[in-house]
Amino acid sequence: MRSNRVFSVLLTAFTIVGPCVSMSLAQNLSREEVLKLVYPGTTVRTEYVFLTEDQQLQAAKHSGVDVPSALIARYLASKNSEIIGRAYIDTHTVRTKKETLLIALNTAGEVLQIEVTAFLEPQEYLAPDAWLRQYEGRILNADLAIHRAIRPIAGATLTAQATNEAVRRVLAIDEILKEKNLSYCSK
Repeated sequence: MRSNRVFSVLLTAFTIVGPCVSMSLAQNLSREEVLKLVYPGTTVRTEYVFLTEDQQLQAAKHSGVDVPSALIARYLASKNSEIIGRAYIDTHTVRTKKETLLIALNTAGEVLQIEVTAFLEPQEYLAPDAWLRQYEGRILNADLAIHRAIRPIAGATLTAQATNEAVRRVLAIDEILKEKNLSYCSK
């Protein structure tokens, strides 16, 4: 019952202020609920992809960061049987504890939105919404780096670095999956 009330409040807020979901509120929602807010009016399908060792190495080389797992969870948002976006889950360690990001992309492979769905470090190290919004519209290139196109966060350097690495990793994986048009296991 409580989750229905929270969702109703969020849906009202979404209607009034637009598609950006607050990080602290996103942590209280299921992934499916967050995806419905990011891609309103769509059908979202879960897909699990296993990268080959070569694809993992390619993604690591292209992104400049490690790709620790071959298993990739992504969500395909479609409207009228046409894919309008892809979202990926990236769980990584910030300092000593985990952070999980839902990184939503548009059809061009640009960052649409980033939502923090879990943050186990102290809350003072959580990246603010405004900081995360600077990724919107970004693609994978040399400028997608802290102190270049991405401003640092005072007092949360490790969060900024971990987030930037996650975004670079997801964008590289998405490019590889688009090239290969791979889909092994859908749900």
